[in-house]
Amino acid sequence: MLWFIIPALILAADQTIKHFVETMIAFGEKVPVIEDFFYITYHTNTGAAHGILQNGNFIFIPVTIIAVIVMVYFILKRKEKFLKAVLAVLLGGALGNLTDRIFKGAVTDYLDFYFGSYHYATFNIADSCIFISAVLLVIYILFVYKESGEKKDALKK
Repeated sequence: MLWFIIPALILAADQTIKHFVETMIAFGEKVPVIEDFFYITYHTNTGAAHGILQNGNFIFIPVTIIAVIVMVYFILKRKEKFLKAVLAVLLGGALGNLTDRIFKGAVTDYLDFYFGSYHYATFNIADSCIFISAVLLVIYILFVYKESGEKKDALKK
């Protein structure tokens, strides 16, 4: 049950913060948290990370729904707690952005960072959960996951 509480909490936090930003900050306004470095702002994105594939909801919504189903399946079927935790965080992030895409047509972004003259793409908590869990999933697959002996033998043949 814990593995479904985690994504529910991430989804709730993500949607609550997005609602706060949408109601309290004017679109495009930058509220300084750390001057010249970190701002809370209100932007929307109809694309993927860094604004690629703008207006791609016709791709993102079905692909995300399939990914959600696959993540739920693996959370239910796998025994490894680390993997389940990573998938739960990934699921929470995916559901946060999927909710925006379905109900608003665009994802609300609000975390805005500047590094000198470089402006990093504005993002949100759901994006952070997706990125961090994706990195951890790659680490898990490359360095932790071990196939059972039967599967290894079958692959060698």
